[in-house]
Amino acid sequence: MVPRQAGELKPGLALSLLALIVAVMAAAAALVGPYPISGEQIASAVLGRLGGQRDPSLGQVETILFSIRLPRIGAALLVGAALAAAGAVYQGLFRNPLVSPDILGVSTGAGLGAAAGIFLSLPVIAIQGMAFATGLATVGLVYAVATAVRGHEPTLVLVLAGVVLGALAGACISLLKILADPYDQLPAITFWLLGSLASIQPEDVMTAAPAVLLGLVPLVLLRWRMNLMALGDEEAAALGIDPKRLRTLFVAAATLMTASVVAISGVIGWVGLVMPHIARLVVGPNFNRLLPASMLMGAGYLLLVDTLARTMAATETPLGILTAFVGAPVFIWLLATGRRGW
Repeated sequence: MVPRQAGELKPGLALSLLALIVAVMAAAAALVGPYPISGEQIASAVLGRLGGQRDPSLGQVETILFSIRLPRIGAALLVGAALAAAGAVYQGLFRNPLVSPDILGVSTGAGLGAAAGIFLSLPVIAIQGMAFATGLATVGLVYAVATAVRGHEPTLVLVLAGVVLGALAGACISLLKILADPYDQLPAITFWLLGSLASIQPEDVMTAAPAVLLGLVPLVLLRWRMNLMALGDEEAAALGIDPKRLRTLFVAAATLMTASVVAISGVIGWVGLVMPHIARLVVGPNFNRLLPASMLMGAGYLLLVDTLARTMAATETPLGILTAFVGAPVFIWLLATGRRGW
């Protein structure tokens, strides 16, 4: 068992407070927007939808609430939780708090697939499918390269292969941006790469959610073994587990979660880097409580950023810009003030 550090909240209390905060934020996010909705209107619309007796005067409210605002809130919660969970996994596997979900190139690979889909003028569902497929394929190629290279420390080779192939995918994206139509395709590619939930549909959330849950299952069932993986391969093997097989399983699960949400939201940085780090400071490094804490913090953080993106100005700000503006100073502050080992 990992001891609780001084200053950490009790795990149960911390998780309960986080869940309550996220629930309050979600309720508040449903109220605000270019078309404000009151709590009474939301209650009437929800009760009418559940009871099958809709109020004709709330037609516009129902359209905004059920077709736009609630799917977007659900997407923000899903994307934030998935990215933060993946970040917690990668940071534990590589024993480095500066690791993020795109360390193996999944986000850049998904960006390449989306850019190619936009360049080919494919429909939205095809663009999302290409982003998902190329994100998974990039990590698969990284693993293939790391497996073929022998004689070096496996984790180091895996990270270096991810950096190299991620840079190659980034170069391909730059080439597509040069070749794209500057009046139509280029703005769409650029906006997608900056991340946004503006065009989220209910079907998008329903499509991504099963993949996120599928990736989450092994993380939950084998969460105690992540603590052993954080000790290093030799120590983990001495305690009776196969570190190579477990690393492959954990990377596959985290990659599946990341690729599925990046395919619908675009590339959103800092969530998977900063939120697991903050969660570790609050509840400690034990993965049993670090995983749910990271997911709750990631969900709440992205929900807050998305609410700001759609309310702070007449023109919506891409999420990747806001997460960088908020995440970078917070992370620098954490590095400057932290006194405990992660």
